[in-house]
Amino acid sequence: MFRPLEIFIGLRYTRAKRRNHFISFISLISMLGIALGVTVLITVTSVMNGFEKELRERILGVVSHATVQAVGKPLQEWQQLGDFLRQHDEIIGVAPYIQAEGMLSQGAIVNGTLIRGVLPSQEGEVSQLGSKMLAGKLDNLQAGEFGIILGKDLALSMRAGLGDRVTLITPQASVTAVGILPRLKRFTVVGIFEIGMYEYDSALALLHLEDASRLFRLDGGMTGVRIKLDDMFAAPKLTRQLLDELPLGYRASDWTHQHANFFRAVQMEKTVMFVILFLIVAVAAFNIVSTLVMMVTDKEGDIAILRTLGISPSSIMGIFVVQGTLIGVIGTLLGTVGGVALALNVETLVPAIERLFSIEFLAADVYYISDLPSDMRYSDVIAISSISLVVSLIATLYPAWRASRTQPAEALRYE
Repeated sequence: MFRPLEIFIGLRYTRAKRRNHFISFISLISMLGIALGVTVLITVTSVMNGFEKELRERILGVVSHATVQAVGKPLQEWQQLGDFLRQHDEIIGVAPYIQAEGMLSQGAIVNGTLIRGVLPSQEGEVSQLGSKMLAGKLDNLQAGEFGIILGKDLALSMRAGLGDRVTLITPQASVTAVGILPRLKRFTVVGIFEIGMYEYDSALALLHLEDASRLFRLDGGMTGVRIKLDDMFAAPKLTRQLLDELPLGYRASDWTHQHANFFRAVQMEKTVMFVILFLIVAVAAFNIVSTLVMMVTDKEGDIAILRTLGISPSSIMGIFVVQGTLIGVIGTLLGTVGGVALALNVETLVPAIERLFSIEFLAADVYYISDLPSDMRYSDVIAISSISLVVSLIATLYPAWRASRTQPAEALRYE
């Protein structure tokens, strides 16, 4: 426990005198270094959290939390499987789907595309596609009318708008009198959507489930059913449970398997960035060590006098711990305030900088997310601030211990 005497003397030593301005300057640099490190750590951690959250929400706006598929053959009578799945309280939505690949062409323009057959009346239960429409609506997909909904970037590259007709080429071939020819079908563009992820906006096309089944010769079947849960993080546990409950011939997977690389990469980047940026705080802490070592050398006479007056070595140690801790506390507080303020306003500041200098930090055709999101979590702020304070406290121990070992007779010999 620090007593008032140690606190008073420790605070008194932090005030600069004419002969130790250099020490005070190093103290200021240490304080600013800690503040900068904490500010950058909080801001970068918040931005990485924002990327992770945005990536997860955008992916799961298109990709379901979990899927169940029939193995080796199209799934028939999906309603029975859907009724079975809805018996689980965690499941709040079920919808059938068909997944396939093809090529879209219009004139001389050809683009590879990911085809998804959906049932418009059910799709809203498992995805946000209905709320992401820029033109038209999901219900415009009508069975037998061969309508198609394109992603925004796919429509731009195809130069296709509402009412235009595009040709879909499937991998399946047709045997005719003149030989084997690819299967072609003309579709009318009835809608355009924008998810906000270039991967999907530039490649995904939606068909009505019945049209897709007929086009890919599935005889009324489908690839499987997509599932939405009330808690997306419960998907791995539910998937394992479904694998045990479903009969042979079915397989289940969840979003953590389908897009594991994305989230592992984000988590790894967040960890690496934390370690690298924490070195700023560590360097500032080393400055605290050097500051206190010089302070101990400068105050050897004072320490010796205090010792002769009866102050114990532990009290001497406490004096310098108070001084070093004060540097860490002020730096951490400044950094925390700056980091929180910056993290809360980064989504406003970055677009303003882009407009001011006419630059674009994250190009939409290069990065999955073209803006800079921020998700500040107070648990991260508390953790970063606590680590900074602990490191600052640890940095004071050696100089303070060295001060406590000062021998009064040796220190006063040449005074």
